[in-house]
Amino acid sequence: MKVTVVGGGRMGLPLACILGKHGASVTVCDINPELVRNINAGNCPYEEPGLPELMAELHETGRLKAHTDTAKAASESDVIIVIVPAHLTPARDIDFSILQIASAEIGKGLRPDALVIYETTMAVGGTRRSLIPYLENHSGLKAGEDFYVAYSPERVKANLVLARLETTPKVVGGFDAASCARAVAFYSQYLGAPVDDVGTIEAAEMTKLLGMLYRDVNIAFSNELAAFCEKAGVDFERVRMAANTDGEANLLLPGIGVGGHCVPVYPYFLTRESRRLGLPQLLSEAAREINDHQPARQLERLVASWKSLKGERVHILGLGFRPEVKVDTFSPAYALRDELVRLGALVTIEDPNYTDEELRKVAFVPGTIETARVVVLCTAHKKFADPDFKAWRKVGVEVILDGRNLWNQDEVESAGMLYLGVGRSSRAERR
Repeated sequence: MKVTVVGGGRMGLPLACILGKHGASVTVCDINPELVRNINAGNCPYEEPGLPELMAELHETGRLKAHTDTAKAASESDVIIVIVPAHLTPARDIDFSILQIASAEIGKGLRPDALVIYETTMAVGGTRRSLIPYLENHSGLKAGEDFYVAYSPERVKANLVLARLETTPKVVGGFDAASCARAVAFYSQYLGAPVDDVGTIEAAEMTKLLGMLYRDVNIAFSNELAAFCEKAGVDFERVRMAANTDGEANLLLPGIGVGGHCVPVYPYFLTRESRRLGLPQLLSEAAREINDHQPARQLERLVASWKSLKGERVHILGLGFRPEVKVDTFSPAYALRDELVRLGALVTIEDPNYTDEELRKVAFVPGTIETARVVVLCTAHKKFADPDFKAWRKVGVEVILDGRNLWNQDEVESAGMLYLGVGRSSRAERR
C-alpha cells in the first residue's frame, strides 16, 4: 500500500511512521523544505517519545520518505491522508485556506480509485462542503464515482502520540458507504487500533467536536465553581474529589487557563456553524469566555488580595500548555504576560523545556525567581513540584499565585508568603 500523508507536523509525522510500522510505504508531504530534508535524512524534528527510534527504523528499511510536491506524491498513492492545520479567522470561524490549498494540490495528482482521508479537526459539514469540491475541480474526477473520500479525526496527544495511535479507537465516516468501507479496511490493516465506523463524514466530524466541547464546558464549570469556593472559603479540590466518588459526577480540574491546539480553538467550529443554523450555543460560548478569562480573573484576585502590580516584578513558571510538553500553542502564559504588562508589571518567565533564546523568540523575557516579588505558576512541570519556599521568601518573593494547585498552601503561608490557589481562598479573602 502506497500512502501519502499531507502535513508532517507533530501529529502527521507520527501517523506516517505508525502506518509504515504496519507495512505501508509512506511519503510525507510538507511545504517546509527543512522538515522534508530532516525526514529524508532520518532525523526526528520533534520531541516525541519513541518517534526517533521508529523513524530510524523506517529510514533504514526505506518505508518512509518526504517530498514537497504533493501532486506528484498523490499521483503515486493508493491512499492520501490530510492532516494540515485549520486555524481561526479573526471572526473566530474555521479558516479552510490551508486545507483547500492542500486539497487542490492533491486533486492535481489524484488518480481513479484512490482514497482521500481528512484527519484535521473540522467544522461539521466542512469536508463535504468546502474541501471535496477542490478535489473534484482539480482532478476532473467525481467523489463517490471515481474516487473515495472519508473523514477520521485525529484523537491523540503530544508526548503520547505513538501509544494512542495504536490504542485509541479510530472513528471513521465516509462520503458514502463504499468510501467508509475502504477507510475502515485501511485503518484496520495499517494502524492497529480498533476502528469505530460512525457512518457519515458529518458524524465523524461531530464526534471529535463533542469531545472538545465536553472538555471545555466541564473545565469552565469547574472554574466557575472554583471562583465560588474562593469566596466561600471552601477548598474546591477537596469537594471536587468527594463529588466525583458517587459515579454521577466527573468534574475536571480548574486552572489558570486552557491551552493547546484543540480546546481553545475547536469549540468555535461548532458554535459558529450553530449560529448560521439559527441555533445559539449559549453554554458552549459561555464556557469559552469563562476559560479565556481565567488568567485575567486570577490576576484580579491577586491585586485585590495584595496590591497594585504596577512596577512589580512578576515571574511566570511555565510556557508549555501542559506539563512536560514543549508545545506552547495558546498557552495561558501569553494571556498572563499580556495582562500583567497591561497592569504595569515587569514580567519574566522560565520553562525547563525552553532555552532563553526560544523564550525571547516568542516575546518573553527570561528570568529567575531571585528577581521577583510575585510568582505565578502556569504549568505544573515536575521541576516546579517541590520548591524551597523559605528560600523564595528570603530572596524577596511575597506572593504566590498557584495556577495549577500544585503546592501546599500551609507550607507557602508558613514561609511568610501570601498564597492564592484556584478554588482556594487566600488569607486576605478569608478575612
